[in-house]
Amino acid sequence: MAVDTSIGITAAGSNIKFSDAVKLLGVNLDRCLTMDSHVASVVRSCNFHIRALRHIRPRLTLDAAKSVAASIVGSRLDYCNSLLYGTSQRNYDRLQRVQNALARAVTQASWRSGATELRRELHWLPIRQRVEFKLGVIARKVIYTGTPGYLASAISLQQPSRSLRSSSAPLLLQPFAPSNFCKNSFSTAVPALWNRLPSSTRNTVTLTAFRSDFKTLLFNRAYTP
Repeated sequence: MAVDTSIGITAAGSNIKFSDAVKLLGVNLDRCLTMDSHVASVVRSCNFHIRALRHIRPRLTLDAAKSVAASIVGSRLDYCNSLLYGTSQRNYDRLQRVQNALARAVTQASWRSGATELRRELHWLPIRQRVEFKLGVIARKVIYTGTPGYLASAISLQQPSRSLRSSSAPLLLQPFAPSNFCKNSFSTAVPALWNRLPSSTRNTVTLTAFRSDFKTLLFNRAYTP
């Protein structure tokens, strides 16, 4: 049944109007979950701080500039970025332009300088790979610790009918996704991402080792021709 969003709803005697987007824990969620509103907000905030960084960059060492960039701008690009998995290419491109501008500001390069080589020298993963990295780390924690419970309940391990060499490398059941919207859900996106990882990465003993192996894998994929 369609809902008339023009009149709002009545709660405790007050009329509450519908909003095109709501902010929850710092994330702007639009009614279609396109993440367009959230990306626009992140871009505005990051560009403000990048302009400020360019003003003070001549007085900073490279290490200090990298620290400022990571703490003030990088943290905004990474905050809840696992929610961007499967977002539109336009949103990825907008965020990538922000990271490119940040790399130029840190290295004091001109706006015409190629950003790919600058990011590689700074050892920064591109935006899409940063999203995959965050989702992969969350998946590893959920699979090996079973926490948080609400995420652990959304995925399940494959149970092979016979012993296989790959049994030691946990794989996840891949549920059927009837639409692109379903493909971007945690229960579908995580198994698709996790099962593509090499068994050596999935079998790492510690979370620290997993993060290192996974980042190296994504870095090579991003910058190897």
